[in-house]
Amino acid sequence: MTDVTTDAVPSPEPVPPPEPLVDDGGVAAETVGEESAAQDQGTEPGNEPEPEAAADPERAPEKDVATLEHEGDVAADYLEALLDIADLDGDIDMDVEGTRAVVSLVGGDLGRLVGPNGVVLEALQELTRLAVLRETGNRSRLMLDVDGFRARRRDTLTQQGKDAAAKVKATGESVRMAPMTPFERKVVHDAVAAEGLRSESEGEEPHRRVVVLPA
Repeated sequence: MTDVTTDAVPSPEPVPPPEPLVDDGGVAAETVGEESAAQDQGTEPGNEPEPEAAADPERAPEKDVATLEHEGDVAADYLEALLDIADLDGDIDMDVEGTRAVVSLVGGDLGRLVGPNGVVLEALQELTRLAVLRETGNRSRLMLDVDGFRARRRDTLTQQGKDAAAKVKATGESVRMAPMTPFERKVVHDAVAAEGLRSESEGEEPHRRVVVLPA
């Protein structure tokens, strides 16, 4: 039986769980010459906006805490139903961090809900956001973590961003990272900025990547 650390709310009709996805490779860095690229935030001069930009939940208006908590409740109901369907044990923790609800699945054998390099987790997060959209009528920036995968990934990517920045400072040349998800790119952008350098993104999903630039 799944324990949910929140007050009960009316359950939405469950959305079918995702099919396992195919691994799209890891994250690495290599040195190349400077290249022009579009940042993940907004439209840069000379670059067309990404097709999904107008409906991107990452650019949605900020919401109050009560609204974010309700999104977490809806997500928890959906995920509880999914765990029951998949016959998986696990607890559901909810929190609000900044401008988004954060829901975590912990305990039990949840590796199947993460998948290679987190690709299943990414798909499950999108399905959970759709469940929230269907229930509330509003797009959600909800973040889903499973078994601490995102927390560990954040630490790894932060270090990779620092290493890339150090390499740029030492060589004076740009460093072009391997393709990453939006979540991963945001972590690297923040790490590079903390080191006092600029970073941009280039390419189209799912091959969009971070380029770390000299000062």
